[in-house]
Amino acid sequence: MDSKHMKVSIITPSYNQGQFIERTILSVLNQSYKNIQYILVDGGSTDNTMEVVNRYKDKIDIIIHESDKGQSDAINKGFKLAEGELVGWINSDDVLYQRAVEKVVKIYSNLNPIKPAVLMPNSVNWIDESDLVIKLRSIKAHKRDDLINNDYNVVQQGSFYRNSLVRKVGFCNEDIHYCMDLDLILRLTLHGDLYMINGPIAGFRMSDFTKTSTGFEKFLKDIELCLERNGLKRFSKNWFKLKKELFKGTIKNAIGFR
Repeated sequence: MDSKHMKVSIITPSYNQGQFIERTILSVLNQSYKNIQYILVDGGSTDNTMEVVNRYKDKIDIIIHESDKGQSDAINKGFKLAEGELVGWINSDDVLYQRAVEKVVKIYSNLNPIKPAVLMPNSVNWIDESDLVIKLRSIKAHKRDDLINNDYNVVQQGSFYRNSLVRKVGFCNEDIHYCMDLDLILRLTLHGDLYMINGPIAGFRMSDFTKTSTGFEKFLKDIELCLERNGLKRFSKNWFKLKKELFKGTIKNAIGFR
């Protein structure tokens, strides 16, 4: 198939996000680009999540509703069912902007002959409960090493990955819960380039968890595990800087601890 009309798979991992999940679902269903396989993986929500999801059951390609071992497990269930040449996920309280997938596919189709492993926006809008933009958060990354030397920041919302490489590297590590995106990207970019997209093309919803030092401490432990797994901890310039920020209770430099 012509890459301009290729299939793109989008996964939404979900657990008890009934307040916001409809906005996430509609942000995928209302994409200007239509050749999308949409997979929603719910971990056994006990709120009204499935009531909302079932309103759109005829428009969502695959719905899984069962207990899981966490977000990485849910994402992996989606990865294993993904048919698209590109695959990505959008969390159940975040949103993709209407032309996001169209923009990604257009860029990807024009990158010849070598396709990147990862396409990542260079910015994301932080949004509140009413979808109002709190701030624009940008990252400075042009290659794999930049991710390590810039506080480990990635923009997961609106990032897409070559499906064949996701399968090659073995999906998300399921014992990493807060920076599975960084870990996956570090492994993927051993097999292909990182391509930065001028963003934002998505909104990241600030939650109570992302505003707490407890959340940051868990994030930091995951970063340590991620760096060790990828053989990078002793080369990292920012490791002690992040630990110092945690000690001070400063969490503003972290982005999306999910």
